Amino acid sequence: MMLIDVVDAYLARQWSLGMRFESAGHMLHRFCRAMGSPEIDEVSPEAVAEFLLGRGALSATWMLRYKVLTGLYKFAVSRGYVGHSPLPTILPKLPPQQTPYVYSTEELRRLLEATSVLRTGCSSQVPAMYRTLLLLLYGSGMRIGEALRLELRDVDLTEQVITVRDTKFFKTRLVPIGPKLNQELVAHVERRRRLPLPRGEASPLFTTRDGRPCHYVRVISRFQHVRRAAGIICPVGEPRPPRLHDIRHTAAVHRVLAWYRSGQDVQRLLPQLATYLGHVDIRATQRYLQMTSDLLQAASQRFAQYAMGAEHEG
Repeated sequence: MMLIDVVDAYLARQWSLGMRFESAGHMLHRFCRAMGSPEIDEVSPEAVAEFLLGRGALSATWMLRYKVLTGLYKFAVSRGYVGHSPLPTILPKLPPQQTPYVYSTEELRRLLEATSVLRTGCSSQVPAMYRTLLLLLYGSGMRIGEALRLELRDVDLTEQVITVRDTKFFKTRLVPIGPKLNQELVAHVERRRRLPLPRGEASPLFTTRDGRPCHYVRVISRFQHVRRAAGIICPVGEPRPPRLHDIRHTAAVHRVLAWYRSGQDVQRLLPQLATYLGHVDIRATQRYLQMTSDLLQAASQRFAQYAMGAEHEG
């Protein structure tokens, strides 16, 4: 049986079970192209190993590809399409996970300004659209995929609220936004409506010039250009430079920092932040909040104030 036919059958099964599986689907089709679209039993362990490694150094992407291919081959073996899996049985030791990066407000400003570099080699609407995307990620704390799946109908500019559908955990949530971000989105939607709207109000909010959704890989690739133009380099001791996803982490840390500085009850507000970010467990939110120097200083000041108050009471 042809590899592509097995992949299509596997994806159809996953979708029938309610799995979104979009990124995995793209990856599996890249796998087919990389293998040259052979019969599934002709795929060699050496070719699979090369695909898993990809280009560049060993990274967490290896494990992501491995897990997706494991699901495919379990399906193929169970259906009798292939006798055994060509995946490696000994897993490599992956480098430690990249430490989440917290952008400073100055670095965020430089990133926004650096979107102007996208004028070169891109459509004329790209710089302004990418700037809006960065502002949305920071102002809402959304995941990149969530932002790219937004449709025009999901943005209520009157009520200043965004509907995030089919999230990572297959739930829908409402995300309120502030007046400044809302104003940016008003301008963006006005520009967006000058481009094709193939599905009317169900058309993508972030789009190519012909009205198709922006592709995740291209959005990530463009961020590398923007980050370099902003002069943000790889932190000392880290294997890779800061990522676009780190803007979500930055949004969470900056929010907690603002709560500390304004004297808010952070422990009481954390569940609200978890809901806002779309986490199903507050522990996922807490992992976002590793102690940065600013957070540590704010927490120390809060403890000093508490200690002085207790001393006076005694």
